[in-house]
Amino acid sequence: MRVNFVLFEGVTQLDLTGPYEVLVRAPGFQCELVAKAPGNVRSDRGLGLAPTTTVAEAEPCDLLVVPGGPGTDAALEDPLWVDFVRAQAATAKWVFGICTGSLLLGAAGLLQGRRASCHWMARDLLAEFGAQPVDDRTTIDGKYFTSGGVTAGIDMALLVVANVLDQATAEQIQLQIEYDPAPPFPGGTPFTSRPDIVQRCLSAATESRARREAAVKAAAANLNG
Repeated sequence: MRVNFVLFEGVTQLDLTGPYEVLVRAPGFQCELVAKAPGNVRSDRGLGLAPTTTVAEAEPCDLLVVPGGPGTDAALEDPLWVDFVRAQAATAKWVFGICTGSLLLGAAGLLQGRRASCHWMARDLLAEFGAQPVDDRTTIDGKYFTSGGVTAGIDMALLVVANVLDQATAEQIQLQIEYDPAPPFPGGTPFTSRPDIVQRCLSAATESRARREAAVKAAAANLNG
């Protein structure tokens, strides 16, 4: 079972490393980190991530994993990444988008008419690509697995293992990593957090939201043009 993770500059590392920690433990799963070129790729918070292969050398995969992060905005308008995701997804048995990685799936034309999850502050933008945004933390539509922001990728990775292999294997991995989240504070979604906390998030993201909207509209125009 070959698993290719898309690794672009500005990725949110937990979008990638959370699901990686789950999937690399699954029996028979061979996980590759695919970057544009050799050499460390910097996450959105400056962590260096080492690719294991490149876009030019990556083999077709059974499972394609597309994480998100601020770097998604540039990837949406990068023909190399859009074409790579489209080509890999065409032959993959399963496709997994995490957080704003779902937008890159959309830019590749993979979510038209499909239900999909995404980070809550970008979820509505999926409609620009013909997808049906849903508020669920995890969503499965055909071979497409999509999840909400950052930590939801761990949840969905466990569901991927359960669907591809079996539930007992997923439960074993869940126990191995002692995945039993108990947040110290109420909230974690815009529906369960205090209104003032939601507003703090929205206010802090005003500029990044504007950039993302522009990137999505440009990518949607390329897709539909």
